[in-house]
Amino acid sequence: MERNVKKVIQGHPTQDGAGVKLTRVIGAQNVYDVDPFLMLDAFDSNNPSDYVAGFPFHPHRGIETFTYLIEGMIEHQDSLGNKGVIHSGEAQWMTAGSGIIHQEMPKPTQHMLGLQLWINLPKKAKMCEPAYWDIQADHVEPIVKDGYTIRVISGEVDGVVPKIQPKYVQARILDISLKKDQSLTLTMNMNDTLFIYTFNSQLKHMDKVLPQKSAVLFDEGTKVTITALDDARFMWFEGEPLREPVAFGGPIVMNTRGELEHAFEELRRGTFIKHA
Repeated sequence: MERNVKKVIQGHPTQDGAGVKLTRVIGAQNVYDVDPFLMLDAFDSNNPSDYVAGFPFHPHRGIETFTYLIEGMIEHQDSLGNKGVIHSGEAQWMTAGSGIIHQEMPKPTQHMLGLQLWINLPKKAKMCEPAYWDIQADHVEPIVKDGYTIRVISGEVDGVVPKIQPKYVQARILDISLKKDQSLTLTMNMNDTLFIYTFNSQLKHMDKVLPQKSAVLFDEGTKVTITALDDARFMWFEGEPLREPVAFGGPIVMNTRGELEHAFEELRRGTFIKHA
């Protein structure tokens, strides 16, 4: 059964971190629409002054973050002692779990183009041990067909499964390039949450032209067919809903207000980090 477009969530310009200019596509007001996802920020700039101030050290708890670069370079450092740099076509996956303090610092490049997705952790895993890993470009096996290329970051397509898979939330994340006038059909579980994000290209679903730089959320169904009106590149985000309460406290996301208050109290007392 073909899914219909349920909602279009228009991104809006904002600043975060130490003044990084970005597009906030999904935020706290959308969490129950896009469960298990929490937030999506997109970056698209040819001016390093828009982003080099970066995201200095800050805390997270109760979530996972996925940072993906189409173009650019970002350096990561965290309270576990991890240090890493990702370049064009690479990703960072961080499980904040019980608590982590990290920074992400973009480096000046000709073009910074990418995004960061926050994924909610289920209640039973909110206080899991933190973890971090890089996904290098040569670790992503592309599916190349006439008319399209799919880079499978997580999940599975046509039997292609990355070596590293999310441990707590089953999410399928795809980077899809689709040539002009070509169509692509993918199947999925009936009740999975699914949305796509288009960078700077025109897509069509059924008779509806999908807007750029917006999250296009689909309702329930088992397949989606997308057609490119020009050479297109877009991201595919699919996951099984958690269906749990969400208490959104900026960088910390728990299930209750009491858990949020406890987390911020631990930050004040210096007892936030459980693993180092």
